[in-house]
Amino acid sequence: MGSAVLAVALLLAALLLPNQPDRLTPAAFARLPAEGILLAAVLLVLPPRARRAGAAAIGVLLGLLTLLKCLDIGFHSVLYRPFDLVLDWGLLGNAADYLRDTSGRTGELGAIAGALLLAVTVLVLTAGATVRLSTVMARHRARSVRVVLVLCTVWTTCVVFGLQSGGRPVASTLDAGLLHERAQQVRVSLADARLFRRQAARDAFAHMPPGRLLTGLRGKDVLFTFIESYGRSAIEDPTMGPPIDTVLKQSTASLGAAGFRARSGWLSSPVTGGGSWLAHSTFLSGLWINNQQRFRSLTSSDRATLTGSFRRTGAWRTVGVVPGVLVAWPEGRFFGLDHVYDGHHLDYHGPDFGWSQVPDQYALETFQRREFGKRGRGPLMAEIILTSSHYPWAPVPRMVDWASLGDGSVFQQIRRVGKTEKEVWGNPESVRAEYRTSIEYSLNSLVGFLRRYGNPNTVLVFLGDHQPVPTVTANSPHKDVPVTIVAHDPKVLDRISGWGWTEGLKPAANAPIWGMDNFRDRFLRAFGPQGH
Repeated sequence: MGSAVLAVALLLAALLLPNQPDRLTPAAFARLPAEGILLAAVLLVLPPRARRAGAAAIGVLLGLLTLLKCLDIGFHSVLYRPFDLVLDWGLLGNAADYLRDTSGRTGELGAIAGALLLAVTVLVLTAGATVRLSTVMARHRARSVRVVLVLCTVWTTCVVFGLQSGGRPVASTLDAGLLHERAQQVRVSLADARLFRRQAARDAFAHMPPGRLLTGLRGKDVLFTFIESYGRSAIEDPTMGPPIDTVLKQSTASLGAAGFRARSGWLSSPVTGGGSWLAHSTFLSGLWINNQQRFRSLTSSDRATLTGSFRRTGAWRTVGVVPGVLVAWPEGRFFGLDHVYDGHHLDYHGPDFGWSQVPDQYALETFQRREFGKRGRGPLMAEIILTSSHYPWAPVPRMVDWASLGDGSVFQQIRRVGKTEKEVWGNPESVRAEYRTSIEYSLNSLVGFLRRYGNPNTVLVFLGDHQPVPTVTANSPHKDVPVTIVAHDPKVLDRISGWGWTEGLKPAANAPIWGMDNFRDRFLRAFGPQGH
């Protein structure tokens, strides 16, 4: 009889398991699931010959539902959304790549083996528990029928009187609701490819003559710089905001003293917590790229991108600085980059900092040495990805004297005294503190570069790619990221005077919020002939 009790407890736990981490509380399991009562009723009516096989099949289906909930918990923890059964399988490969980059090949294989073992274990346990429960119920059929009838009565009573546990109804329909939502999601996801093709077919700049593109920036060096995980929470969170506000105010003043002015606004990112490449491609393509299927369709098309538009004019050399790319990156050609400096071609001989292979300050200094500081060069357009503020923020580099950067060995000592991932992730407050420190470092690196190497023809556009993980944002629903344009020539900012952006490096709370996919067209219009 003890095994039957364990079987019931296991099946109830599987049925009541929430699919969001913030709902994993004891109260979540103090409920009566309608699906459990239905399961018991189905087991009662199974014919004797099919009982064992039928119960095992039902148990496997319940196990698969449990695994889906586990995937949802993981996705909510990082990306603040549930797992997409149609479009998200490729992201599991990205997660494996992340583990390999941070924990080595052994860590990656160990995690994969552990995930597979967990999946098999869950399926075996739920199938075995369902078979055991069906056997006991068949043996005590009359008593089982009475129990099911009583549970039906109790469940109905709870609904009628609205009884609650931990702020949620005692009479649960969690799994029914989850399956309904997932069915709708699958239907939408299957239709997404057709919808995207229709959206991509509309492009006001596809056939724009090169001579009419970006006329308002001719002769300028234009740098598009993404700061990893630089989201609205970094600026507006009550604990993180004040220190970063100080950095932004001081940076605005120091750039102003050097002759630079800035305007800032907000963009709504298609992702949160991760998926930076989706945000980058949204910003550059003018299309909403919120899943891997759309990304693959985009990069196999001839869509005109923001960076590619500079290349089309023939008036700029276009380069990419992408320290986080450690494998072949054919997408660089799609985005119109003449040359790409990836993580293997920055001549960095220092340590990594968590996932980030190259500190931002060093990446910017290498860009200066290889491209920006060359004598006699023509106008330059660069896409620069700063990675030091990438999860898990352990350890975080710190600023060093620019003249002392050398080959990056100077960061060895900084790496040794930095905090480990275990230390940082001991509590949410520590995570948020190190995240804030990483954003301060990235901002100081970028502003320091501009002050040290910028000139009257430099135009800097910098933005965040997405909000950080929910641990940092405290589950904020915002997907907004700050975006800033900095220029020495006042005519550049005059062209965006109608945008309503805030003066300085910090956007006001009521500054306009655009979809990130709107930026390409607005920018190209502002700096084209019609922008005069």
